[in-house]
Amino acid sequence: MAIKIALLGLGTVGSGVLKIIKNNQKKIRQTSGEEIIIEKALVRNPEKHRNLASEVMLTTNFDSILQDPEIKIVVELIGGLHPAKEYITAAINAGKNVVTANKDLMATFGSELINLAASKKCDLMYDASVAGGIPILRTLATSYSSDIISEIQGIINGTTNYILSQMGEKGLNYEEALKNAQELGFAEADPTNDVTGKDAAYKIVILSKFAFGTKISIDDFTIQGINNLKDFDIKQAQKLGYVIKLIGIAKNINGKLFVEVAPCLLPGNAIMAHIKNELNALQIKSQSLGTAVFTGPGAGSPATANSVMSDVITETKNVVKNTTGQPFSNFSHVMQLTSSEDVKYSYYLSFEAEETLFDLSKLLSNLEIPVREIKQVQSRIVVVTENISRQQLQDLAIQDQYLKASYKILQ
Repeated sequence: MAIKIALLGLGTVGSGVLKIIKNNQKKIRQTSGEEIIIEKALVRNPEKHRNLASEVMLTTNFDSILQDPEIKIVVELIGGLHPAKEYITAAINAGKNVVTANKDLMATFGSELINLAASKKCDLMYDASVAGGIPILRTLATSYSSDIISEIQGIINGTTNYILSQMGEKGLNYEEALKNAQELGFAEADPTNDVTGKDAAYKIVILSKFAFGTKISIDDFTIQGINNLKDFDIKQAQKLGYVIKLIGIAKNINGKLFVEVAPCLLPGNAIMAHIKNELNALQIKSQSLGTAVFTGPGAGSPATANSVMSDVITETKNVVKNTTGQPFSNFSHVMQLTSSEDVKYSYYLSFEAEETLFDLSKLLSNLEIPVREIKQVQSRIVVVTENISRQQLQDLAIQDQYLKASYKILQ
């Protein structure tokens, strides 16, 4: 028996899926029990993909996929919210199983699509939507199925990690590092979602559902990117023994969920401080397993295509066994989000030196912000605090117009 699938999109990931199926069919047949055939691929411009026309039937008509009863699995790889949502909805309504790598879509409309798939007894899997080369969602759904997770944090955007690595190690400024990332294909022509932290935010929404069973949206937490990060702060962090990384965090604090995406200072000896360039890493703290770190490529054709194929093989087995329709993760748990008083970290702060050390020290004392280190460096004042709440930090930002940067310190 052969399982026929269709690809929506034949870009870098789609062509990667095609290559894996072509080159690894023997192992795929052994692990899935069936031959997997790409029957059709939906593309905008067939002429652009004519070099692949001998390997797969190209179509510009989605209905030709929808109405083909032999196609059991639809793989959505076009990205974005629309028309991806409409395509997936139509495919599920037609009784087809779906695999997607679309984190924007799953973070925004995931609950709706998951419920639809369950009602139609179809599979909807999306392991490739987070940290492409790390099978983290499947790991959370299986290996942590009986464990209690207290925190998940990580580097989940390869573009920003590449930029920060180039700024920290080669001394490039932000614009130079971004240009290099674009030339190497690590950053899009419009990198807004990456550098503002929105891409990482979509991923931490999905991770929070798998790790804590709690549904949140990107409007529920603070998102800070690297687009306003200054060379000065990167160099000062290094002098203090830290490395700056864009980190997504989801953490249980006294029974409430804290979620955030922001640049953070990591000690130089921390494992994630050594995750460089386009690599991703996720650190999970749990009751039974303690601390575990997962690392691998976060994007790119081979890594994401491999995760897509893992989902395709799982769905193939389910189709053969007639066991489709089970949610990717059944874990559901209601948690309130933390308040500003609940969250406490040490912070790196930098101020314009237009105010005196005396005045700043007095203000910090009045706000009951304990200081570990304070010094003037050129035209800036650098402060490292002890643990303070986000509310104290917000109060400081309101009262001190000279505060230019604030980044939490992770231990």
